[in-house]
Order: sequence, then C-alpha cells, then structure tokens
Amino acid sequence: MTNDKKLIIGLFGFGVVGEGIYRVLKQTPTLQAEIKKICIRHPEKKRNAPAELFTTDAELLLNDADINVIVELIDDSDAAWEIVSASLGSGKAVVSANKKMIAAHLAELLQLQLDNNTSLLYEAAVCGSIPVIRNLEEYYDNDMLNSVSGIINGSTNYILTRMNEDGMAYDEALKLAQQLGFAESDPTLDVLGTDAANKLAIILNHAYGIVSDPADIMCKGITQLHPADSVYAREKGYSIKLVARAQRVNHTDVAAYVLPTFVGPRSQLFNVRFEFNGVIIGTRLADEQFIYGKGAGRYPTSSAVLSDIAALRYGYKYEYKKSHTGVDYQVSDNHVLRLYVSCRDINDIVQDDFISIDETYSSQDRKYITGSISFDKLRNAAWLNNPDNSVIVFENPGVAEDHQLEELV
Repeated sequence: MTNDKKLIIGLFGFGVVGEGIYRVLKQTPTLQAEIKKICIRHPEKKRNAPAELFTTDAELLLNDADINVIVELIDDSDAAWEIVSASLGSGKAVVSANKKMIAAHLAELLQLQLDNNTSLLYEAAVCGSIPVIRNLEEYYDNDMLNSVSGIINGSTNYILTRMNEDGMAYDEALKLAQQLGFAESDPTLDVLGTDAANKLAIILNHAYGIVSDPADIMCKGITQLHPADSVYAREKGYSIKLVARAQRVNHTDVAAYVLPTFVGPRSQLFNVRFEFNGVIIGTRLADEQFIYGKGAGRYPTSSAVLSDIAALRYGYKYEYKKSHTGVDYQVSDNHVLRLYVSCRDINDIVQDDFISIDETYSSQDRKYITGSISFDKLRNAAWLNNPDNSVIVFENPGVAEDHQLEELV
C-alpha cells in the first residue's frame, strides 16, 4: 500500500474501542480510511452507527475484495486467531489488539506475513498508547539492548498502588479496581500475571528475536502478597510493582520473567501509579530510556490502533530485525535474583535453596527471608507455589548477574 491508497476496513468488534475507532475515522478524513462493514456477535444490541454497517457473517468481511484492512478488536483469542489467520492468508493487512492470541500464535503469524507479503500490526496489544513495539522495531533496531522492563498491566498496578499507599488488603483493592472499571469481573489473567507474560512474549521477539511460548515464561502475580509485605516495602523505601523483565545476561542468554518487584525511588517505575504503564529500555550506549502512559481503556487503546491504521497507508510492516542479527538469543534460567520471601512458618522455606541469605526476620504473625537465589532453583522450588508465601524480587540484579553484565561492555 502507498500513502495515496485509501484503506477500506472490515472491523471485528464494536465495543468501547471499536466504537471509538469508528467515530474517529468518521471525524478524520485525512486518514483516508473508512469502515465498510462491522462484524458483531449480538445484533440485538443498540449501537451508535447505521444498521447497514453491521453483520454477524464474518465471511462478508473476509471475502470482500474491496476490504484491504481487517481491524480485529474482539475478546475471544481463538476466534481472533481464525479471523487474523484467514485475513493474512488472503493478503489483507491486519491490525489487532489481542495479546493472548498474538503471543500464542507468534511463530505462525510471522510465517503468514512472510508467505503472503502482508502486514500485521499490534501496538495496542502490549501497552495501549505507549509505542513500545514501534520503538523496539525502529529506534532500537540494533542488538545493543541490555534490557526491557516495565509495568505493563494497569489493573494490577492500580491494585498495588492502593495496597502500597493506602494499606488496603488485596481483596479490598481488587474490589475497588473492579468498581472503577480498572479490573475485569474475572480478573484472573491480570492478577496471576498471565496477561503480562503474554505481552512480555511479544516484547521478547521485538527486542531479541526470541519466539517464546508465554507458558514457559515464569510469572507470579499479586494474589499471594500479604499486607506485611507493604509494611516492609514502606519501611525500606520501596514500592511493590508487578514488573515484566527481559534482561540480557550474556551474549546469547536472556532472562525473562513477570514477578512482584521492590522498586526504589531512583527507578522511573517507582512513580508509575494507579492504572498507568511504564517501560524502561536499557541500552549499552544510551543508558536508559523511559516511556510512560495509560496502557488500557477506550482512548489509549484507540490511539494505538489508529496509529497502526495510519501506518498502513505507507505500507508499514514490522521487519522483525532482531531475528536477523546473526545472534541466536534464547531465554535462559542461568542467572541470579535477589529475593524476599515472607511466610507464616519459616520452616516452609528451604533455606538451602539460596546461594546466600542476607537477612531473616520473625514475628508472631509473619516471617521473612532475603537473599540471593539462582533462577532455576527458584522456578523449581516447592515453596514458591505455597499460597501462604509471598515472593518479591529486588529490582537491582544480584551480584552474579552484575558481574555477567559487566562482561558485555
């Protein structure tokens, strides 16, 4: 596509984001894009658009030769895969916001784009209005990335903000987040860290050329955190955040995880509060760059989707440049974390699993241990999944990891 070709769009989904896209395109003729047909599931619902735009027949959009762009904005990841794969297979460009679908089918989507010489763009799938993918693709299109880390789930960040700053218990903070619309009625994917792991799998590909199954990324959410952990954090000057991190630990190995993290005031993530997202990109030459903004909601998501639609006017495609650097990066467990574990019974924690222990504390209600532990030992520790235990990592890498990173320079 060139910048003088009009985009004829087939839209799947007309929720808050879909309706927002429809309205903006109607009001912005300079985008040279119009929606020809909208596929919906429930035709009986009243919608703020002409009735003739709507259909329940997906084939009307997929088989329409005039439609050259499919915008997929539905919740069902399996249905989204059917729509996106069929669209790419017929040579249509696609814009999607479905991170679960993209993460689960990334290898297949890469091949479909190559085989059919078309484009799939999905900036909205990772951090809403924050242009993480485009930055990794264009600005950081070299192999000098040391790390990408950030708060990439607004629901959990809102809950943690209330727990950290207001002393709320987890259940109370979750209920408030749901009442305000920052958390779903079923928040499982968010609070268990699964949503962040899906996004991290996508980031890994654009940062390091790694195609990783999100199920293989170690993630712990926020459901096991205890009010005593927030007390410890305040005493030490930390804030607790759910952080997704991809960290290069040597010339080919990358650490990747989603874990509750103690973040200090010197970090840009310290002041990322409520439903906001923030991503730090660490490079060998430029040190750290920080991107901040709202990661979800009608307008932030619409902003990213519209940016992708506009980019298609110029024939933009992800080039997946990190897959062609000649360096075969891989996710590895060969690194060390500094860890805090709180528990009811100190005997529940196998202290021999730690490389070294810095501190132990015991009170009548709660105990904790801090120390250094190898990632593979942590991943396989039986006590990790005990619902009475909370596990939080310290933001700064452990001594062994620092040493490894120095060798990269």
